[in-house]
Amino acid sequence: MNAAMLEKSSAEFWRSSMKRAIWISFDLGVRGDYEALYSWLDEHGAKECGSSVAFLQYECAKSPVQSLTKELRKTVNLTNHSRVYVVYLDLETNRLRGSFIVGRRKAAPWSGYGSTAEQTDVDEAV
Repeated sequence: MNAAMLEKSSAEFWRSSMKRAIWISFDLGVRGDYEALYSWLDEHGAKECGSSVAFLQYECAKSPVQSLTKELRKTVNLTNHSRVYVVYLDLETNRLRGSFIVGRRKAAPWSGYGSTAEQTDVDEAV
Protein backbone atom coordinates (compact mmCIF):
# COMPACT_ATOMS: atom_id res chain seq x y z
CA MET A 1 0.00 0.00 0.00
CA ASN A 2 1.55 3.33 -1.01
CA ALA A 3 1.62 6.44 1.21
CA ALA A 4 -1.28 8.15 -0.58
CA MET A 5 -3.53 5.10 -0.18
CA LEU A 6 -2.52 4.73 3.46
CA GLU A 7 -3.24 8.40 4.13
CA LYS A 8 -6.64 8.14 2.42
CA SER A 9 -7.65 4.97 4.28
CA SER A 10 -6.48 6.50 7.56
CA ALA A 11 -8.57 9.63 6.93
CA GLU A 12 -11.58 7.49 6.02
CA PHE A 13 -11.17 5.50 9.25
CA TRP A 14 -11.13 8.63 11.41
CA ARG A 15 -14.07 10.11 9.56
CA SER A 16 -16.04 6.90 9.92
CA SER A 17 -15.54 6.30 13.65
CA MET A 18 -15.13 9.48 15.60
CA LYS A 19 -16.97 11.68 18.04
CA ARG A 20 -18.80 14.49 16.33
CA ALA A 21 -19.99 17.73 17.92
CA ILE A 22 -23.73 18.03 17.41
CA TRP A 23 -26.57 20.20 18.63
CA ILE A 24 -30.04 18.72 18.99
CA SER A 25 -33.24 20.74 19.18
CA PHE A 26 -36.33 18.77 20.17
CA ASP A 27 -40.07 19.23 20.53
CA LEU A 28 -41.88 16.02 21.39
CA GLY A 29 -45.27 17.60 21.97
CA VAL A 30 -47.31 17.78 25.16
CA ARG A 31 -47.39 14.02 25.76
CA GLY A 32 -43.91 13.28 24.39
CA ASP A 33 -41.56 10.68 25.80
CA TYR A 34 -39.27 13.26 27.42
CA GLU A 35 -38.13 10.85 30.14
CA ALA A 36 -36.59 8.47 27.59
CA LEU A 37 -35.05 11.35 25.62
CA TYR A 38 -33.62 12.94 28.76
CA SER A 39 -32.15 9.57 29.80
CA TRP A 40 -30.56 9.20 26.36
CA LEU A 41 -29.16 12.75 26.50
CA ASP A 42 -27.78 12.16 30.01
CA GLU A 43 -26.16 8.87 28.98
CA HIS A 44 -24.42 10.72 26.13
CA GLY A 45 -23.16 13.52 28.39
CA ALA A 46 -25.27 16.20 26.69
CA LYS A 47 -25.11 19.78 27.89
CA GLU A 48 -28.17 22.00 28.16
CA CYS A 49 -28.15 24.93 25.70
CA GLY A 50 -31.52 26.59 26.35
CA SER A 51 -35.09 25.48 26.07
CA SER A 52 -35.14 22.07 24.32
CA VAL A 53 -31.61 22.37 22.90
CA ALA A 54 -28.63 20.19 23.80
CA PHE A 55 -24.98 19.87 22.75
CA LEU A 56 -23.11 16.58 22.83
CA GLN A 57 -20.19 14.65 21.43
CA TYR A 58 -21.73 11.78 19.47
CA GLU A 59 -19.74 8.83 18.20
CA CYS A 60 -20.96 7.65 14.84
CA ALA A 61 -19.93 6.12 11.56
CA LYS A 62 -20.24 8.55 8.64
CA SER A 63 -23.30 10.80 8.83
CA PRO A 64 -24.65 11.45 12.32
CA VAL A 65 -28.12 11.91 10.83
CA GLN A 66 -28.60 8.24 9.96
CA SER A 67 -27.10 6.97 13.20
CA LEU A 68 -29.02 9.40 15.42
CA THR A 69 -32.30 8.72 13.66
CA LYS A 70 -31.92 4.97 14.13
CA GLU A 71 -30.82 5.24 17.76
CA LEU A 72 -33.49 7.74 18.81
CA ARG A 73 -36.30 5.82 17.10
CA LYS A 74 -35.17 2.70 18.99
CA THR A 75 -34.84 4.49 22.35
CA VAL A 76 -37.56 7.17 22.43
CA ASN A 77 -41.26 6.73 21.69
CA LEU A 78 -41.62 9.24 18.85
CA THR A 79 -45.05 10.20 17.50
CA ASN A 80 -46.36 12.14 14.51
CA HIS A 81 -46.06 15.29 16.62
CA SER A 82 -42.38 14.76 17.53
CA ARG A 83 -39.71 16.97 15.97
CA VAL A 84 -35.96 16.57 16.37
CA TYR A 85 -33.51 18.82 14.52
CA VAL A 86 -29.75 18.23 14.48
CA VAL A 87 -26.87 20.57 13.56
CA TYR A 88 -23.45 19.11 12.77
CA LEU A 89 -20.30 19.64 10.69
CA ASP A 90 -20.50 17.79 7.38
CA LEU A 91 -17.00 16.35 6.93
CA GLU A 92 -17.47 15.96 3.17
CA THR A 93 -18.21 19.64 2.52
CA ASN A 94 -16.68 21.09 5.71
CA ARG A 95 -19.90 23.07 6.23
CA LEU A 96 -22.36 23.19 9.06
CA ARG A 97 -25.55 21.33 8.19
CA GLY A 98 -28.87 21.14 9.90
CA SER A 99 -31.81 18.90 9.19
CA PHE A 100 -34.81 17.31 10.82
CA ILE A 101 -34.21 13.69 11.71
CA VAL A 102 -37.77 13.37 13.02
CA GLY A 103 -40.66 15.55 11.89
CA ARG A 104 -40.38 18.56 9.65
CA ARG A 105 -40.36 22.32 9.58
CA LYS A 106 -43.58 24.15 10.42
CA ALA A 107 -44.62 27.77 10.02
CA ALA A 108 -42.57 30.02 12.28
CA PRO A 109 -44.33 32.43 14.67
CA TRP A 110 -42.47 35.30 12.97
CA SER A 111 -43.70 34.38 9.47
CA GLY A 112 -45.02 37.40 7.62
CA TYR A 113 -42.99 39.97 9.56
CA GLY A 114 -40.20 40.29 6.97
CA SER A 115 -39.23 39.37 3.45
CA THR A 116 -39.40 35.63 2.76
CA ALA A 117 -36.70 33.32 1.47
CA GLU A 118 -36.97 29.93 -0.21
CA GLN A 119 -37.40 27.08 2.31
CA THR A 120 -35.33 23.87 2.08
CA ASP A 121 -35.23 20.65 4.09
CA VAL A 122 -31.48 20.85 4.78
CA ASP A 123 -29.79 23.98 6.05
CA GLU A 124 -26.15 24.76 5.26
CA ALA A 125 -23.75 27.50 6.25
CA VAL A 126 -20.64 28.55 4.40
